[in-house]
Amino acid sequence: MAVAGQRRDRGALLHHLPFLLVMLVVAVAALRIGQYHWRQGAVLIGGALLLAGLLRAVLSDAKAGLLAIRGKPVDVLTYGALSVLILFIAFTITGGPLS
Repeated sequence: MAVAGQRRDRGALLHHLPFLLVMLVVAVAALRIGQYHWRQGAVLIGGALLLAGLLRAVLSDAKAGLLAIRGKPVDVLTYGALSVLILFIAFTITGGPLS
């Protein structure tokens, strides 16, 4: 009985892996912003949203875990639009190093 419970726990953890991956990129972005490299941080946040959209597009609703908020088309479009917006702002605002 303990083996089935361990498999279930491992399976539940794997369902949250996509969200954990996105949050890891956001954590690195927060670190870069904290080091006064705000444009790099903004690009990383835009990349994290793009990653979230891609993962949401290819994974089923059950496997997307916490990335699944609404229906798949709405989630993908929302993540994609926010990603493009943040990346546009990060690349077009002058004043501050990108590298």
